[in-house]
Amino acid sequence: MSGALQAVFQNQRSFGGPAPSNVDYLVVAGGGGGAGGSGDGGPGGGGAGGYRTASSFSVATGSPITVTVGAGGSAGSGTFGAKGTDSVFSSITSTGGGGGRKGSDTSTINGGSGGGGSENLAGGTGTSGQGNNGGSSVGQSGGSGGGGAGATGSNASGDNGGNGGAGSNSNSTWASATSTGDSGYYAGGGGGGAQDSDPDYGNGGIGGGGRGGRQDNSVAAVAGTDNTGGGGGGSRGTSAAGGSGIVIIRYEDTSAAAVSTTGSPTITVTGGYRYYTWTGNGSITF
Repeated sequence: MSGALQAVFQNQRSFGGPAPSNVDYLVVAGGGGGAGGSGDGGPGGGGAGGYRTASSFSVATGSPITVTVGAGGSAGSGTFGAKGTDSVFSSITSTGGGGGRKGSDTSTINGGSGGGGSENLAGGTGTSGQGNNGGSSVGQSGGSGGGGAGATGSNASGDNGGNGGAGSNSNSTWASATSTGDSGYYAGGGGGGAQDSDPDYGNGGIGGGGRGGRQDNSVAAVAGTDNTGGGGGGSRGTSAAGGSGIVIIRYEDTSAAAVSTTGSPTITVTGGYRYYTWTGNGSITF
């Protein structure tokens, strides 16, 4: 960069304040899909996407910082649900939610939060610092709930599906400032499916978790809410996909706006902070 251009750049920075040296972040991965299909036992609900948040994360100027927003896992069709996709901000990675369990395959049930178990089978394991385990169906016929960022998924009870674990609202002020989240919550687990047509399905956890369903689809499973990382509901009928994740950063509005962004983030300045919210992949350069 020439001396003249450098001077212009510095003048722009001084006019708008200095570039931020650190930011606060909320990084939520895609939720796992609910398990589905007939056969023995109710299928498990999808686990919520990994939930990571912290303040004073150091950022550098002059180079793009990568943002990746994870997709929700697909619904199972006669099998387990798919694992959600990771979300990333710089070096921070949140792990996709585990898929709901159906049968003995365990390849997709672990994640940010674990997927719920199915008949006589345990749920998946969550990632420390990001979420909780899925509920268990050991000794039960219903599907258990997927884990959430704030709580473990509920166990199945007899033929009844377990509820998805609650998400977290530790950044509820972010939700009100950016118009995102489910009542300030993110990363709720999906509800487990009922074993048959009459028992109760599991409800989704607050934070975008979808409810479970019944075998005859008289109560249909519900997908996790997009941009919350909620897990999808399990069902012996038609199960449901997990919700996509989200990435939000903020810093004091006395610092300058970003030099450039990609991915069309929503930019909000309120309450003394400048917020950038991505619902798709992109980048930011300070």
